[in-house]
Amino acid sequence: MPDDQERHEQSRHGFVVLPDRGSSIWRSVAYRLLLGVGIIVVTVLIVYLDRGGYRDSNDPPRFGINLVDSIYYTTVTLSTTGYGDIAPFTERARLINAFVITPLRIAFLVLLIGTTLEVAATQGRRLLRIARWRRHMSGHVVIVGYGTKGRSAADTLVNNGVSREDIVVVDKGGAAVSDAHADGLAVVTGDATRSGVLQRAGVERATQVIITTDRDDSNVLSALTVRQLNANAYIVAAVREHENAPLMKQSGANSVITSSDAVGRLLGLSSLSPTLGTVMEDLLTYGEGLEVAERDLLVSEVGQPPQSLPDQVIAVVRDEQVYRYFDPTVTQLSRGDRLIVVRPAKELPWAPRPGTHGEDTEEA
Repeated sequence: MPDDQERHEQSRHGFVVLPDRGSSIWRSVAYRLLLGVGIIVVTVLIVYLDRGGYRDSNDPPRFGINLVDSIYYTTVTLSTTGYGDIAPFTERARLINAFVITPLRIAFLVLLIGTTLEVAATQGRRLLRIARWRRHMSGHVVIVGYGTKGRSAADTLVNNGVSREDIVVVDKGGAAVSDAHADGLAVVTGDATRSGVLQRAGVERATQVIITTDRDDSNVLSALTVRQLNANAYIVAAVREHENAPLMKQSGANSVITSSDAVGRLLGLSSLSPTLGTVMEDLLTYGEGLEVAERDLLVSEVGQPPQSLPDQVIAVVRDEQVYRYFDPTVTQLSRGDRLIVVRPAKELPWAPRPGTHGEDTEEA
């Protein structure tokens, strides 16, 4: 495990950690260590139980060895040091050494060498995986900060079809990095206001960047750095205070979410109308009740008014502009439109999801 100085260097320069595909190397090393200790203990017991069959040259008048001598003989024998001061004397002790202790010695050496080779090979495979990951990482999503908001954003992306392999987390370290790694996400440890750290996350090739740290000043600096590295990425940033939203926009963010205002509105709505608060919470909860989604326009829906569709249309996206469903501009739906709808989170017989039953979408 890295010490404090190594962690500082990693957080300063950026350290890539890919999710484990199998068991941890340290778990494997611990398992092998236990096996090695087990071999030593078994060998000590075998030698001690047959202690009368050994002779210590340092004490010629006395035949037989004690427990300390058994431990000493085991360690020098298994490590092939073999000083020769203690040796099997009787035929039984020699046969036991030939057919029992010798195989244990071989197993111990194989275990020791195998562990060393596995650690070296694992480090080599890790470097190869990181190099391959960097070559193929393009069009991905970078999430800066993996606290409550960052984790919720990642869950929402995954639940809506984004592969975990297409999400990269940037965080300074600690529990957030462990959480992201446990969730199967690639992690770059470091300060996201530094261009070198963001470059390790491939931000210059990312299509979207989500910035969700707990400090507005860090979010602004991260947005500026991201925009400097990637002029085309769509940046979504969170700010705690409403007065910082314009500054975040000026820093290059395409969309700014004010967390304190959003939570405050939800609290106020829940206080004034518990029912309305419940519905709003339902809309924000994935996989249950209602959901807000964006979908393609179906061929059969071209020319129809938004109110006539099976989904509850609340907005229409046309030419990169968002129009409310009642806007005169979108009285009739046209090719190229996309719909923002409210629909059941789970498909029901009386409310099927358009486009999921073989219908042709307008894009097709």
